[in-house]
Parts: sequence; C-alpha cells; structure tokens
Amino acid sequence: MFFIIETRNLGIGENMKFSLINAGANMGLDERERRKALGSFPPLGILYVAAMLEENGVEVSVLDQPAKGFTIDETVDWIEKEDPDILGFATYSVSGRTAALTSKKIKEKNPNIIIVFGNYYATFNPERILKKYPQVDIIVRGEGENTAVELVDCLKNNGDLKRVSGITFRNNEKIVSTPNRPLIKNLDSLPFPDRKLIDVEYHSIIAGANVAPKRFTSIASSRGCVFRCRFCSCTQFANNIWRPRSVKNTMEELHFLASEGYRQFIFIDDSFTLNPKRVIELCRAMQKERIEMDWICEGRVDNCSYEVLHEMAEAGCKILFFGIESANQRILNYFNKRITPEQSRNAVKTARKAGIDVIVGSFILGAPDETRREIQNTLDFAKKIPIDIPQFNILGIYPGTDIWDELELKGLLKGDEYWEEGVAVSKICPTAVPLNEIKSMIHDAFYEFFKRPTYILKQIVRTLRSSYRMNVVLSNLNRMGDIRENARSVA
Repeated sequence: MFFIIETRNLGIGENMKFSLINAGANMGLDERERRKALGSFPPLGILYVAAMLEENGVEVSVLDQPAKGFTIDETVDWIEKEDPDILGFATYSVSGRTAALTSKKIKEKNPNIIIVFGNYYATFNPERILKKYPQVDIIVRGEGENTAVELVDCLKNNGDLKRVSGITFRNNEKIVSTPNRPLIKNLDSLPFPDRKLIDVEYHSIIAGANVAPKRFTSIASSRGCVFRCRFCSCTQFANNIWRPRSVKNTMEELHFLASEGYRQFIFIDDSFTLNPKRVIELCRAMQKERIEMDWICEGRVDNCSYEVLHEMAEAGCKILFFGIESANQRILNYFNKRITPEQSRNAVKTARKAGIDVIVGSFILGAPDETRREIQNTLDFAKKIPIDIPQFNILGIYPGTDIWDELELKGLLKGDEYWEEGVAVSKICPTAVPLNEIKSMIHDAFYEFFKRPTYILKQIVRTLRSSYRMNVVLSNLNRMGDIRENARSVA
C-alpha cells in the first residue's frame, strides 16, 4: 500500500504538536516483562530534537519507552492521550520492530497522524522500512534537529517534501530520497537537550551494580569519530567526522545541570579523548569552576597519556571505559581498531596510576574466522591487565557497519533476513566459533575473573581508599541479590 502525504487531508493546523518516542527493545515488551530499563541513559538525540522544535514554537512531548517500562499497548495509550499531529520514533536495530508495531496500532486508531522514523535504524534502512511498513510515512536520515524543524514547517504549510533535505518518503508508488543534509558544523548553536520533558530517574548499571546512585544524566561534548572501526556504524552515520562543542559551551551546560541538582553524569561522546588538549582544557575548567560531579566516559588506549588521565581524575572522572576489544593483533587489524594489545596494557596501568577509580575493559569476541585459541587468549588477557570490570561482547553486525557490508558482499549474510535486528557473526559464518560455545567461554571467564583471591583483595583495598566506591557499595547493599543473579546470567 502506497500513498502520497497530503497535509491538507491530515488535519495539520497552524499549532502543531510533535510527540517523540525513544522506542524500547524488540523483545520483552509484552505483559510478561514489565521491568524498567534501570541502566538506560536519557535519550539525548530526541531531547535535542525536542529542544529545537520548542525553540521554533512547536509543542512537544517525549516518552522514553524502555525507561518507563511501557508495553506497546501502554505506549499507544500514551500517544492517544497526547494526540499529536506528528509522531516521531528514535529507532535502533534493537528497537525498530517495536516502533513499527506501535506505529501500526496507533495508525489504525488515528489514520491522520504522520509517523516519522529517525536515528540509526531508520538512516540505514529507509527503503526497507517504507516497503515493509505502510504505516510509516517519513524517514529522517542522519542528524534530526534541523530536519525536524524544516519538516514541520513543510507539513504545516502544505509544502513540497522534496525540498526537505535528509528525508525519504513515498510519492505515489515511488520511494523518494532527498539529498543528505549536511552535518551540523557548529554544535554550540544547538539548544541544550530539554531533560524536563522526561520524568524518569536514570542510573548507570555495570555488572549489576548501580554505579551512579545520585541524580544522574548524560551529556555530549562532541559528535562523531575519525576512526573507522569496522564493527561500528558511527563512521557511516557521522561521515567519519568529529565535531567538538567548545569548552565554554560544554561548561555552560554542566553548570546548568549542577543547578538542576544533577550530581553524576556520563559523557556519551564516541571519541571523548580524541583531542587531549581539549580534554585537559575542559577538565581544568571543571576544577577551576568547581563542577563537583562524578562522571563516566570512554577513552581510546592510544591517546590517553598520564597527563590527560590525571586531569580527568582530578576533575571527577570516576569510571573509564577502554575499548580493548581483543588480545590478538590479527583480530584488531581485522576490526581496523588501530591499536595494539601492549597499548591497552599500558593505558590501563596509566589510568590506575592517574587515579581513575574504576576501569572497565570492553572486549569483542566472535570475529568471522577468530579461533577458539584467540578467543581464550582475549579472555585470559582480561585477567592479566589491572581492569576492575570486564565487558565481554559477542560481535553483532547491523546495516551501517563495514563488516555487514563485507559479509553481505561475500554471500554469507542475507541482508533482507537480518536487517531489522542484526545478527551475531558466529551465527552466519561457517568459519566462526559457534555462538553457544562463545557464550559458555564468556560465562566461565566471568566467574574466573571475579573469584581470584588477589583480585578480591585489591578491590577491597581500592574501595576502602575511595569515597566514591564506598558510596556505590553502600547504595547497592539493598541490591546485592540482583547483582548475584546478574553474575549468574552473564552473556
């Protein structure tokens, strides 16, 4: 079923309302699974879009479906109550089908509502979505702030959608894609995300423990990445370009967050430590201007000097994630990670010396021809370096990643079968170690990592020396049962 979007038939008036939904994961949204996503972060993407729309006079409402623990039917009820003219979904590969099912139900109840999909899932699958889901009207590709404002103006004035850059839509029986919208060059020009639109208490969960028990949020001080890691879709989404906000603009938002009562936050930057000079400038500004908040970030092992890490620790960085990925240079080269295991070892030691409270090492297992010996080598490597917590991930691929494109070109991947949810490489590559076997190896490695007497002793000593760690422990005493259960179900 194809149709033309005719705004004169959709009841779009001068005073428009735009509701935005951060869609929940594809699984576990029926009545049997009601748990809220305690470890989720505020959906900054749609909060930025919402702030831009508000700045341009559009009424906005926002729902974070996984954080609220809403089922699809509850989400539909929320939409009916809000009664928007336009309904936008922020979608990832793990949430696209949820958004599609939700939009189908609401379209049946209100055929005049305009449904828009955006974010990664939408950006890399625009034609597939429109062909499979007739209830979806428009796809917004790439960054959505300026596109959303222009789209609202076009619909309100019954304009020509072909003049709106960065969208894909139906025109009679044809699917039309307008030219890509250029990336936003000056991120300082954007309004701060409107966090007040969501009434949710967020936390950060690591290994089952709430490591951000105080009022917590997220912030982005930059967008994009210049590296080309083949398992990541950020490269294609942001055109391999890194754009920082100014230190002044970032500090203004941090002061605002502090005034709103936030005491802990995470930098969600894809490349927070890319420019060491900028990191040092920001951290020194945080110290000088007394931004007394605990924070979390990610860092690359090849550009984290002692000076940078020490300034981060002094400015309140409590948890640092390192993308170590593998202990095997061959696999690192396949990922195009552009690091070495020795750099990972040195970075972790340096972070420990610099005073970072908690160091998390992230690993990826299950490359197409990765051997059992190589997987075990990585699992063993995690115990040899002084990280506090390992995160063992099984390689999954989605549209927008280089490995997806490679395996599809080789005929090992049927894109039309897996485009909505992605797939573990070990499920489709005959040369890969079977998925269940990798899960079993991870399960054993997780237990072995945490039961080491020397590790336990060091963690006790580090906790006694760290007020931050002690606060986390005390805050989690009532959740110890959940933590033990999480340990049993790793992988």
